[in-house]
Amino acid sequence: MTEKFINPFTDFGFKKLFGEDQNKDILIDFLNQLLPKEDHIKDLSFHKNEHYARTAEDRRAIFDLYCENQDGEKFIIELQRAKQANFKDRSLYYASFPIQEQAEPGTEWKFRLKGVYTVCIMDFVFDEHEEDELLHQVKLMNIKTKKVFYDKLTFIYLETPKFRKQLHELETRFDKWLYLLRNLNRLTDRPLQLQERVFQKFFDAAEIAKYTPVQLEDYRESLKILRDYYGTLENREMEGFEKGLEKGLKEGVVKVAKNLLTIGLSSEQISQTTGLSIDEIEALR
Repeated sequence: MTEKFINPFTDFGFKKLFGEDQNKDILIDFLNQLLPKEDHIKDLSFHKNEHYARTAEDRRAIFDLYCENQDGEKFIIELQRAKQANFKDRSLYYASFPIQEQAEPGTEWKFRLKGVYTVCIMDFVFDEHEEDELLHQVKLMNIKTKKVFYDKLTFIYLETPKFRKQLHELETRFDKWLYLLRNLNRLTDRPLQLQERVFQKFFDAAEIAKYTPVQLEDYRESLKILRDYYGTLENREMEGFEKGLEKGLKEGVVKVAKNLLTIGLSSEQISQTTGLSIDEIEALR
């Protein structure tokens, strides 16, 4: 394996870097760059990341990371590698589990809820129309007044492909985290611009040479899955391009055939010119 540091977009890499108890200060520092200042986290505890709905018919929800801060607020942290159907619906569905689990037995519960945050780290562009915005912070809002209606449900979407700064352009801690996410597995050393303690600990956790044989094998398998996944996406995109090209060429040929019909050429002559069958040309009359 030629890389010095792991790929954080693999399942193994993401959970190794952000999901282990000894690295929770790394996760806290990273999340605080995404959250509004008033919502900053001081401490976190990890919870089981698998939730079952109340009935057998409901789907099971499995989060990448599930945490709780010092105030009892819940955090779902998801790594998303590609666009999915009903992506917003999925985010809302996942957020419903930490809400429902707060229900207390008996009749004394007054529906007082702790805040719930869904954080989606995306390796794709979520909204093509907002070219400059890569961090989205979403809450329920009163449409008329434009004021937050309910501040205990927050969705955060991070579009990592929109971050294009080079190492010498990094200014903020947010910039540095985004640079690491985008470039970690391509780095050959620890840049001077990333000497803060939390980043050094991050590099320590990411250094492949320090892994046990079992950890190394788990990472290799996770990396293979990621590469196969991207390979499948590329094949689908190429197939879609080829089908689109074929359709466009066919439409162009049909247009030429129609023009030739208008000037009085026979179906046989047009067939020889365009390659269309006689039946196809007759159907255009």
